Amino acid sequence: MSSVLITGASRGIGRAIAAELADRGHRVIATARRPETLAGLPVDQRLRLDVTDQESVDRAVRAAGDIDVLVSNAGDTVRAPLESVPLSEVERLFRLNTLGALRVAQAVLPAMRERGEGRLLFVSSIQGRLVLPMIGPYGASKWALEALAETLAIETGHFGVRVSVVQPGAVSSGGAERARVFVPDGDPYAPLYQALPALRGDVVTPEEVAATVADTVEHPDPPLRVPAGAPAERVLRARKEAPEDEPFLATAIDW
Repeated sequence: MSSVLITGASRGIGRAIAAELADRGHRVIATARRPETLAGLPVDQRLRLDVTDQESVDRAVRAAGDIDVLVSNAGDTVRAPLESVPLSEVERLFRLNTLGALRVAQAVLPAMRERGEGRLLFVSSIQGRLVLPMIGPYGASKWALEALAETLAIETGHFGVRVSVVQPGAVSSGGAERARVFVPDGDPYAPLYQALPALRGDVVTPEEVAATVADTVEHPDPPLRVPAGAPAERVLRARKEAPEDEPFLATAIDW
């Protein structure tokens, strides 16, 4: 069984991944900014790790010992039109969703490279391959994450490191409900924001995503990109088949 470090394991998808991998017999190191939120998880270690803080990352990686697999899950989202979203929020999402993922990957890669084996698994989104209105900053951070992951796959494959990106669609993790919203009363984009739930499509559970992640961890030769759930598979197939010379929206909307 593998030794797996998971970021953002306090709730939602990350917590479900930790529980699933532990149930399958893996040695799981669950991490979160507040380690007390990891209480109750049946894992080997519970560590503090803030992906935006280099010292925190280095300390957690040292404490974890040998790491066979990194599951990079920590992330956040926001709801706002690009015309008026605070740029500080866009910067925050990139620091967390994109640079944070790279920071932890950089911390674990040297040991994996020296051993000649390892896995990097990034929890992305269907929004790493398409966009949804009012969630543009999140989508941009995931497109950037997927570019980093694909580059890592090329650069580190020679050293025996395998890279995969898991792409769920809408998940009943509570993330959408916790998202910061910058759409005040009377905002001209308010009707589009109100239509957003219909655009997000069918919802899967964190446990379904966790099962896909665990299957990918255990796959002897995993693909680079792995849709998580039938809704994600349908939307990503439609995106692939759609023309590239115009914006793609999986669901038509009149707002």
